[in-house]
This record gives sequence, structure tokens and C-alpha cells, in this order.
Amino acid sequence: MGYCGLDFGTSNSTLGVVTDGHAHLLPLEGDETTLPSAIFFDFAAKREEFGRAAIQIYAEGADGRLMRSLKSVLGTDLIDMETQLDRRRIKFRDVLKHLLAEIKRRAEEKAGRPLDQVVHGRPVHFVDGDDAADHRAETALTEIAHAIGFRDVSFQFEPIAAALDYERQVNEEQIALIADIGGGTSDFSIVRIGPDRRDKADRGQDILASTGIRIGGVDFDRLLSLHGAMPHLGYQSPMQRKGLLAPNSYFNDLSTWSKINFLYAPKVLAELRQVLRETARPDLIGRLIHVVEEHLGHRVAMTVERTKIRLSATAAEFPGEPPVVEVPLDWIERGLVAPFTVPGFDTATAGLTDGIAGMIRRCLTDSGLTKDKIDAVFLTGGSTLLPNVRRSILAELPDARPVEGDKFGSVGLGLTLEAVRRYR
Repeated sequence: MGYCGLDFGTSNSTLGVVTDGHAHLLPLEGDETTLPSAIFFDFAAKREEFGRAAIQIYAEGADGRLMRSLKSVLGTDLIDMETQLDRRRIKFRDVLKHLLAEIKRRAEEKAGRPLDQVVHGRPVHFVDGDDAADHRAETALTEIAHAIGFRDVSFQFEPIAAALDYERQVNEEQIALIADIGGGTSDFSIVRIGPDRRDKADRGQDILASTGIRIGGVDFDRLLSLHGAMPHLGYQSPMQRKGLLAPNSYFNDLSTWSKINFLYAPKVLAELRQVLRETARPDLIGRLIHVVEEHLGHRVAMTVERTKIRLSATAAEFPGEPPVVEVPLDWIERGLVAPFTVPGFDTATAGLTDGIAGMIRRCLTDSGLTKDKIDAVFLTGGSTLLPNVRRSILAELPDARPVEGDKFGSVGLGLTLEAVRRYR
């Protein structure tokens, strides 16, 4: 039968196998080896779409439900809660099962053989500071993997997997900090790697420390949305009663992928109409109600995500004084434009970058090493493309050499190499 490495990510997923002794990622959507971790339930056609196709059909206005960032429900109470899909209800656990089963099906089709053994990637912590929730998350992922046809299921920390991929590139022994910052978590490992260590059966002594925190791209999206988009919908706007502001919960949910659909419940719309009666800014709350009534929440989130990417490109192109990025929101209200700036983004997300820097310091402390002993910083995960994230990482290790990994493939390749060790 077949073994594989599976990197189920908050934003993107990959799956790798070994063919003729060569570890490689399989194409999961056309020629692309990454599949956005998205599923669209098309109500009219009674079918499911996945990945880029799911996002595209949603953007074209099809009647249905787009679900992304599903990995973030692992370890939370949401995993066994039900959500509405047209006239039926389904558990988030079963939505995850649909998505992972499709990844497995596509991979087996490309590999030309069944796959029944898997090394699953996992963050160092699914849930910060809660070992019981962390255990529940891994257990749920194990149960889902068995349910979709994997006989043998094991796990490896995602930064350790990335280290195995990086190790293939080095020609001398070194100590590296692996920084894997994806859509949902930031994970770090300090490892001793080298050409003479690659084939060791037991690498436990080479893993000097691993730490992680639940900070990722979706958190940067959420805070950017609250900073730049939500004020145009009434966030932090005054109520008629002196000293009161519009309730934060609606805006927090609208800025969080996994919670947007909860706003579409009739009960919430009734609450918002009550807020409209009591607000001092009915123009802003009226926009919020329009977004909820027309189910535009995911479009807002996608717009903010694209804006984050534009701001990152702008910061790289104009390192001195990046220009304002004007984002049209005329699909909410004619003529509405939201200005976003790089300094504003950096300020809004400073708590996140501080958390990342603190986790690197903790990893160093746990390893017993001083920062001058780190030879290289290996950067992987899509969120390491954010300039403020890169600065926060490299500032902690100014003497280490930065190494660019495959932003979306290093973990999957490393998990595949680990599968060779465990199952060959």
C-alpha cells in the first residue's frame, strides 16, 4: 500500500509521496501542489467544490456556503457543533472529513495507488495553554483520518517537518531556528541538522526545543479588518446613550472566518435592528445590517485578506513612506472607499508580532542556547512573507543567516520524508 505526508493547513494543504526514491508533492488542483483549505457547498447544484474552485464559484455569486480556516476549529467546542447548510445541518467535524477525504482522493488519483499510512502535520500547540484541548484536537484529527481510510496515522510537529526539508539543502552541520508561520499558528523549533544526521533513525537528540503560539495569517486578517474595514460598518461607533459604543461581538465575528455564518441567524439580525434604533450613527450600522442581510461577510473577509497582501507588497516596494491603499467597498454602498496604510497595519498587529518575538525568545531559553549559537533562520509558511513578521523574527536573531524555504511546501515535503522513516 502507500504512505504519505499530509500538511493540512489553515489556509492551504499539501500531500507528498515518494516515487522512485524521490519525495515530492502531488498536484491537488490542476498543476498546483497546494489546495486552498476551502470548501463551497453549492445549494442549487447540490454539490461541493474545493480549493480555488470553491473560492471562485463563491466570488461569482453562486448560492451556497463557503467555509475556510477550518483547521482553527480543532481543539475548540466548534468541532462538534452543527452549522446550517441550506435545509440541513452538519457538524464541523464532518465538514473537515469532507475536505480531507477529497484531498486523499485527489492524491490517490495522481499517485495511482491507495494511500493508507499518513504522517499528519500538527502545530506545536493547537490551543495555547490547554493540554486537554490540544489532546482533543489531535484525537479528532486521528479519528477523521481513520474514517477517510488511513489505517496508520501518526503526527509530527510542523516546524520539525520543515527542518527535515531544509536539511536536504545543507552540506555542513549547523543549528537552525525553524520559523513556520502559517494561517493559524506560529511554530518554532531549534534543531541540529547536517548531512551526517539525515539518515539517523532517532532524531530526538537533535531537536533542542519547540514552541508555538496560536497566531497566524487569519489573526492578521482579523485585526486588519477591525482596524480598517469594520469602522465603516459601525465598529467603535457611539450609541445614543452617553458613553456606550456599539457592541463589539458582531464586528469580531464578522472579522473571523469561522464565525461569519453565525451572523446570518434571524436572531442576530433582530438584535442588529435593535442596535440600529439605539445608535447615534444609523448610517454605519445600516451598512452592517446590509452586509448581514445580503450575506456579504465572506466577501468582506476576502477583500481584507487581499488588502493585507497588497500592503505587504507596498511595504516592500516603498520601504520609506508606503502610499495609502484605497480599497473600494462600493458593493456595500455606492462610493464607499476604505483607506489602509502600512503603518496602520503594523500598529494594529503589533501585539501579534510581539507574541511571535516572545515565542522565539522562549524557544531559545528552552534550548539552553544563546542567540549567537543559531547559525540560520529557516523561514516557511505564507505569513513569513509579511514584512512586519519577518522583521520581528530576524530582529531576535540578528547574526543568524536567513534562509527562504518553500513557503507552502516545506512542511509537506518534510512530513513525506518522515513517512519514509516510519513506514517504509
